[in-house]
Amino acid sequence: MTLQTPAMTEQAMSEQPPTEAMQAGEGRRLLALPGIAAIVGALVTAGASFAVLLGLTPLDPDYDTTLALIGINLAFILLLVALISREVHRIVMARRRGKAASRLHVRIVALFSLVAAIPALMVAVIASVTLDIGLDRWFEIRTKVIINSSLSIAEAYVNENARNLQDTTLSMAYDLDANRTLYGLDRTGFRTRMSQHVTGRGLDHAALIRADGSFIMQAETQADFPMPAPPIEAVRTAGDGLPVLIEPRVRNIIGAIVKLHEIDDAYLYTIRSVDPEVIKARQIVRANTEEYRALESNRLTTQVAFALAYLGVTLIVVLSAIWTGIALADRLVRPIRQLIGAADEVATGNLEVAVPVRASDGDVGSLGDTFNKMILQLKSQRNELLGAKDLIDERRRFSEAVLAGVTAGVIGVDRDGVISIVNRSAERMLSIRSEAALGRRLSEMLPHIGRVFEIARGSGRAAHREQVTFFRGGSERTFDVQVTLEEGGGSDGAASYVVTVDDITDLVAAQRSSAWADVARRIAHEIKNPLTPIQLSAERIRRRFGAAITEDREVFDQCTQTIIRQVGDIGRMVDEFSAFARMPKPDMQTIDLREPLREASFLVEVSRADIAFARDFGAEPLTGTFDARLLSQAFGNLIKNAAEAIEAAERESGEKGAILIRAGRAGRDIVVDVIDNGKGLPRENRQRLLEPYTTTREKGTGLGLAIVKKIVEDHGGRLELHDAPADFHGGRGAMIRIVLPGARPGGAGQGKTEKAENGV
Repeated sequence: MTLQTPAMTEQAMSEQPPTEAMQAGEGRRLLALPGIAAIVGALVTAGASFAVLLGLTPLDPDYDTTLALIGINLAFILLLVALISREVHRIVMARRRGKAASRLHVRIVALFSLVAAIPALMVAVIASVTLDIGLDRWFEIRTKVIINSSLSIAEAYVNENARNLQDTTLSMAYDLDANRTLYGLDRTGFRTRMSQHVTGRGLDHAALIRADGSFIMQAETQADFPMPAPPIEAVRTAGDGLPVLIEPRVRNIIGAIVKLHEIDDAYLYTIRSVDPEVIKARQIVRANTEEYRALESNRLTTQVAFALAYLGVTLIVVLSAIWTGIALADRLVRPIRQLIGAADEVATGNLEVAVPVRASDGDVGSLGDTFNKMILQLKSQRNELLGAKDLIDERRRFSEAVLAGVTAGVIGVDRDGVISIVNRSAERMLSIRSEAALGRRLSEMLPHIGRVFEIARGSGRAAHREQVTFFRGGSERTFDVQVTLEEGGGSDGAASYVVTVDDITDLVAAQRSSAWADVARRIAHEIKNPLTPIQLSAERIRRRFGAAITEDREVFDQCTQTIIRQVGDIGRMVDEFSAFARMPKPDMQTIDLREPLREASFLVEVSRADIAFARDFGAEPLTGTFDARLLSQAFGNLIKNAAEAIEAAERESGEKGAILIRAGRAGRDIVVDVIDNGKGLPRENRQRLLEPYTTTREKGTGLGLAIVKKIVEDHGGRLELHDAPADFHGGRGAMIRIVLPGARPGGAGQGKTEKAENGV
């Protein structure tokens, strides 16, 4: 048989550097020498022991000789056990360190050990039984039977009393558990109850004890001997819930301990005396039995000597099997372990590994070669995937940069109308949040745009464009919506749609303003030219023919005055047209906006005593770069419109008109609100009121709000139309809001810089 320890395996050598592996191999070979010496010595000792015990040598197999053989065999057995333990420890430690294929390694070694040990153990058992039968012929079997029978009779008597006491104790314990309430309320009554049990059941003593052996209470008895303390080991054993019997040893009493289930930390301890003559006879039989067994001491040593010899041979076989199993396991496991290690490296993303393949590895070597080819393919495919991923990431970043940079709002929608992409311009333009919009249907999130999308999807055309108008950010805005079909743009290859939204409110307003300004110039030119001759002609007729006309003179004067007055009204209207068409360029200066507000509100207040004016400008200066004259004109127009709206409103008798003018900062902006409790603004087409020649009053020209809007926009601000807040006369009326760029608190305005920051 070839004996090879794990210290000599190729696996251990291959996992270390060459120099360290050689040094470790030499050291392990030195460690293998004691094992070989122990095996040789154990074989020689076992053979000599068999020869001496079988009488094949001049040595007499007496007690001393047998003891010497036992000592020598035991020493070699201990040495073999140490060697086996060392090998088992190495295998277990390799398993605990999580070495690859260590479980397979352990199974192979265990299989070899069992295959070698089980037959040897069976032979040892059979030999021991055969030896025992042979030795029975050397002793008086009948005498042994008689002694054992006598001892059995005495033991049976004691056991019968013990079983009786056990049943009695269990029955008594059940009754005491049933009287748990009495135990908690009346300890004296409970003790009386326990004493009645002792008397009725023929016990000598009974007591309740704790887990540490201390007495809780003891029953009153007529016994002529005191109750002994309970053995603490028996009390601990009874803690498992099973009754424990205390056998008689020196005295003729037996005891029982059982744990009570209904009373916490309480055990029932009972004592009953037995016939002292039987106990005395039992002790005599035991003494005789021990004496007889002492006569058999040499038989025991002989059996032990044979058993140790057999055990030594068995351990030799087991150790050899372990070494053989380890050597074979190393040969089989080494390539598997390398494969597992390489697979673990691949799992961490390292594709630069390769499994060393040897010609002696056989089929496992073919597996390693296949594994290496697979790794090369994975590496090539991974490089291709990484390249494709980088290209996709680059395109995605470019697309995101384009979407983030474009001023138009872009919304990606799948074929079911669910939003998948929203760029920052769309968030800002439509007052939505990307997180809230993604995953929702476009028709639910933006109904007006969703209607255009449904029309485009139903038409089947590649592109569809439409203008829609709806409220966003507190004002009515006009958007140009284009829906474009993208074939195969979805994640599953299905069709998707790109919805492009442009806010053209300012563009439309600018176009209308430009058109109206051109109309205003033409009207002013075409109408104003004949007005002067008409007025002069009417005045000349009145002077020339006024004295000559005596009949219907009153009608004559009234007609001429009407002509002159109407010409003046038309002239003033033409002047307004001219003013709208040729708005002066603002003269920007750093001012406190509260001054033009006070001036404009005061001018209207002095002429309208029937209206309650309120001002809230705050204590903080509202500094900015403005044209004071133009802003006073704008504020005056707004306050005047508010007064006219109050005059046109239907109010309950006694209800007074009210105008609130407030101003304050909102970040870097200055917000001015003009609130009235007049007739309010229409809900539909409210934003059209900012266009020229659009008015809700019978005699209005429709230029007031248009002029205010132009002045505000020239200052880089915006004009908003709202309903009155709920806390102002129940929300009745209108609120006109002007938002202007202000200077930093505590600093001067920057004029053009602030206008540029606000998109002007």
